[in-house]
Amino acid sequence: MFNWEGVSEFVAVAEAESFTKASQRLGISTAQVSRQISALETRLASKLFHRTTRKVSVTEVGRIYYQHCRQVLDGLEEAERAITNLQTTPRGLLKITAPVTYGEKTIAPLINDFAALYPELEVKLNLSNQKLDLIDEGYDLAIRLGHLEDSSMMAKKLSSRTQYVCASPSYISTYGIPHSLSELDQHNCLIGTMDYWRFQENGKTRNVRVKGSLSCNSGHALVDAAIKGIGIVQLPDYYVLPYIEDGQLTPLLEQNRQPEEGIWALYPQNRHLSPKVRMLLEHLTEALKQA
Repeated sequence: MFNWEGVSEFVAVAEAESFTKASQRLGISTAQVSRQISALETRLASKLFHRTTRKVSVTEVGRIYYQHCRQVLDGLEEAERAITNLQTTPRGLLKITAPVTYGEKTIAPLINDFAALYPELEVKLNLSNQKLDLIDEGYDLAIRLGHLEDSSMMAKKLSSRTQYVCASPSYISTYGIPHSLSELDQHNCLIGTMDYWRFQENGKTRNVRVKGSLSCNSGHALVDAAIKGIGIVQLPDYYVLPYIEDGQLTPLLEQNRQPEEGIWALYPQNRHLSPKVRMLLEHLTEALKQA
């Protein structure tokens, strides 16, 4: 492996034609510069400088060595500039996954905004309700909703959501409303991807198994069924709030509504987070904070 000791000091002295000025430029002592140069000359078995009391000049061998060293240092400086540019200009492939509905409604528009700011990015967004393996499938970032399972991933909370149980006025007028969690068993519950609903009771989370005549893995379809009076539904706020506000749906069992759940960004544990992921996280956090 190449020994870099003394190279920076040699270049500084060659350009400044002074050990003192080189030491000031490098922020080290003149004695240290002198020691490094002497060690370098010993290693190369060559004299690099002519030294007098008034002047330091490069030898013929030193001139050849300087030309090569300067090219190498220029390359290193260019490499550092390239890395610095990456810190401020995201580029390259950015692979993201998010749940379908929340991704379509909220995440995709924000990612499109981000992509428009940085045209050197190539974005691949996969909307899926499956929990994909970020490492095996090469994802930079995943959006997850609600309770997080134990994971080796890093997690950053972006926002929160609230689960509502609700029904249409027509359903309520025909079948009444449940006043307690135990009364849900007497009602037609519209079932999504899980056959239980999550509530808060006596300060603790309680999962209640539900049953009904309709099940579907689409939140939009369940909302439609609820509005049409087919049954009671539990869904996040971004599905039902517009219909609650215009009176098409009525919230139920509010006393048992669970506290807000997190909306998370998950990403592999890296000591140094890549600029494109770091800046996307900042973009999503700021945008969702204002939403």
